[in-house]
Amino acid sequence: MTLVKFNNGLKNNTNPFFSDVFDSILNDSFLSDKLVARVPAVNIAENDNEFHIELAVPGLKKEDFKINLDKNVLSISAEKKNENTEDTKKYSKREYSYNSFVRSFTLPDTADHSKIEADYSDGILKLTVAKREEAKFQSREIAVK
Repeated sequence: MTLVKFNNGLKNNTNPFFSDVFDSILNDSFLSDKLVARVPAVNIAENDNEFHIELAVPGLKKEDFKINLDKNVLSISAEKKNENTEDTKKYSKREYSYNSFVRSFTLPDTADHSKIEADYSDGILKLTVAKREEAKFQSREIAVK
């Protein structure tokens, strides 16, 4: 016969009310969403002549972005710092806000590293990476002999 000890879901024999409250606070999706590092959503497309990379990054300025190319790795990062100061007669209030992200993409061998352009408008950062001439699809008709 096997003996199994049950504690009815209680942790360390504490009051079930406290367990429920702490579990709901620690597992709350609102709180956990704030603690999770956020990275922008990315769309990547390709046509015959170039690659298109689009990042959804609203609320930033052109000066906030830093785009680097190291060998075949294209890195896009942004950093934004805010400081709000409120002085009144009885108290002083300061709030700091700091947001940053880094996204890295490995470019294929067909990418032309010298022809990369970036444009930021309406909260969307658009990068265009041209393809090398020899990598572009060249169509031709082949004659039958």
